[in-house]
Amino acid sequence: MMSWKRKTSSGEEEKVVVPRGHVPMLLAGGDDGGDHHGERVLVPVRLLSDPSVAALLDMAAQRYGYGQPGVLRVPCDAGHFRQVLDGAMHSLK
Repeated sequence: MMSWKRKTSSGEEEKVVVPRGHVPMLLAGGDDGGDHHGERVLVPVRLLSDPSVAALLDMAAQRYGYGQPGVLRVPCDAGHFRQVLDGAMHSLK
């Protein structure tokens, strides 16, 4: 398993264990995509090949490049991202 650090509300870093088979992502929404903004989510690896999720990853590559340091940032708000993941989960069934 991989360890992932996130900031608590008090500004301290907290270690979080990322479950095997998941990718941590930071939903940057409409902000600048900095590491201190957005919602952090864990996405199952099997969903990354879904065309809708792949399109979001392409958007991330175009906006931030392939050499993003730290957690993978995705330029998407949390509500839209959940809809995309729900659709991807439904298409797997």
